[in-house]
Amino acid sequence: MLKSIIMKKPASILSNLVLAGCLMLGSSIAQAEVTISDAWVRSTNPGQSVAAAYLTLSSRENVSLVYVETERAGTTELHSMAMQNGVMKMRHVEALTIPANKPVKLAPGGLHLMLFELPSPFKTGEQIKFRFCFKDKTGRIHEQVVSLPVKTAN
Repeated sequence: MLKSIIMKKPASILSNLVLAGCLMLGSSIAQAEVTISDAWVRSTNPGQSVAAAYLTLSSRENVSLVYVETERAGTTELHSMAMQNGVMKMRHVEALTIPANKPVKLAPGGLHLMLFELPSPFKTGEQIKFRFCFKDKTGRIHEQVVSLPVKTAN
């Protein structure tokens, strides 16, 4: 159905604008199910090849964070940290479930995003663009592109 709508030639410039607005609104509704808040990336020193990012994820539906990337890192992974037998252990997490109406916080000392193979330092005040991919209960993938500010840790 969408293909046939797009392939029809609109009668005027106004028709083009209305069609474009509807398509943008449709895509923003599909992407609006996960709210990303309190987001930031830790600043790095010259020569440092790893960094971390923190944020809070909220959704009205059960979804899973299944993929994250940024052009500013070679690899981006979700990690957990937990104390085991007096030793802090960090582990790679394949996917993160975000239960409906229950925010999930990624914070220092717990769940967080690890960014590896940094080609240049992250400087306080700049913005780092990320692409987040979430899977809903039907298996459909929703993509969100968000810029996170770089901050110095307190």
